[in-house]
Amino acid sequence: MYESDITQFLKKLKAERPHIEEGQRQGRALLWDRPPTDLDNAQRNQASRVPMKPYPYQTKS
Repeated sequence: MYESDITQFLKKLKAERPHIEEGQRQGRALLWDRPPTDLDNAQRNQASRVPMKPYPYQTKS
């Protein structure tokens, strides 16, 4: 079965450094895996938003 050079490289890298996948999981958890949103906080945040002007750079006349 054919394996590309990149696939071979990744398999070799993971064999030499078995801890690399755990580091990837920790990095993903740090940046992407978030706890579920608290609905009360979400509603409070939505209610406290200040409406944006249609053109924010226009001076008041």
